[in-house]
Amino acid sequence: MSVNKAIDMQKELSQATTLEELQRATEAIRDEYRVDHVVYHWVNSVGERFGCGTYSTEWIDRYLEKDYLYNDPVILGCFYRFDPVNWKQLDWSSKGAREMLRDAMDHGVGPQGFSIPIRGPKGQYAVFTLADGRNDQDWQDLIEARRKDLILVSHAFNRKALELEEGVFNLQSAQLSPRERSTLTLLAKGNNRAQAAKELDISENTLRVYVESARHKLGALNTTHAVARALADGQIVV
Repeated sequence: MSVNKAIDMQKELSQATTLEELQRATEAIRDEYRVDHVVYHWVNSVGERFGCGTYSTEWIDRYLEKDYLYNDPVILGCFYRFDPVNWKQLDWSSKGAREMLRDAMDHGVGPQGFSIPIRGPKGQYAVFTLADGRNDQDWQDLIEARRKDLILVSHAFNRKALELEEGVFNLQSAQLSPRERSTLTLLAKGNNRAQAAKELDISENTLRVYVESARHKLGALNTTHAVARALADGQIVV
């Protein structure tokens, strides 16, 4: 991605009015850089979390289930930094960190990564990340060549996140489709994915599409988060 392309991406982000458009932007950047994943995760001034990106729901659910947040070198390292960091510069020596990295790689994440910590007003905090499986030299070459425009794009994401926090657009604008509402309703009632798919007379793969679409619309980190937001919005009732 050239600097001009990065500027074009910033303009596109400035016009985004839904979380779906932010999600599509992460997918576009992933494809442009030809990396495995692009993820943007932010915490607003009251501590509520939002996220968009290309990690699979399975990995996000696994990450939360195993409480990797508490020994994730990326999160811990970025929290005390203001400058971008290559994951290889972080401390992966602990048993918990090594276990998390092995698990992440089993889910198609890493071992290469580049994360940009961002801080906004009133305690707002965000991390913009690229992750990939290429070798060390190829990854270093990519990061050195694209560092500046990555920083530009990451801050464009953050500006849009701050607009969200200030109410320029809100989750009420993210209307779920009837199938998405039915899917989240069944999951909210305690059905597993196989049971929900059977109830809706669709395949589990199709159900996965509805779950992912709903998650992206709501800016949810995982399925449980999507259900909680849909309930809070009044879009589903249990």
